[in-house]
Amino acid sequence: MKITEQCVVGLRWTLKDTLGEVLDQTDEAIEFLVGGDDLLPKLQDALLGHVVGDQVELQIEPIDAFGEYDESLVFLEKRSLFPENLEDGMVFEGLPPGCNAEAPSNKLFFVSDIYPEHVVLDGNHPLAGIAIRISASVHSVRDATISEVGAGTLGTGFLRLSDDAGSNQAADEPHVHGPDCGHLH
Repeated sequence: MKITEQCVVGLRWTLKDTLGEVLDQTDEAIEFLVGGDDLLPKLQDALLGHVVGDQVELQIEPIDAFGEYDESLVFLEKRSLFPENLEDGMVFEGLPPGCNAEAPSNKLFFVSDIYPEHVVLDGNHPLAGIAIRISASVHSVRDATISEVGAGTLGTGFLRLSDDAGSNQAADEPHVHGPDCGHLH
């Protein structure tokens, strides 16, 4: 079966920067909905027409990958507003009450630095501003179910453009992500 819109594809990949440093790699195939919100549009376009066993290699510039780095999404906040067990790499959906009101409430914020009195939070995707090289192998292709198409995602959207939180959670109740939450840290 060829990859078309409205199908599910199982991929394994190696993601590198333009200097060849490995940024992410999968050992097992992960399924994504083609024609939904799971894949970067450039990767999705490159996959169309391929079959199981095919290898897809492409380079995607920041504008078509995880965006340009935006310094206005970096915030310095009081350490006292965060949990005691705070660690570098932790992720918050929105910022806790008392933080900068200008911070978007629908973004994921990564803890990038912790100081005794302050915490640096970055709302950029960890790969923002980086051109990426993807080497993906197609391990499975199947028709998507009606419910998968209706949802627009399989929930495995690592390789998608937007990493906004998009949750229905109140902005004053940030969700904390740990190292195994499924987001790239």
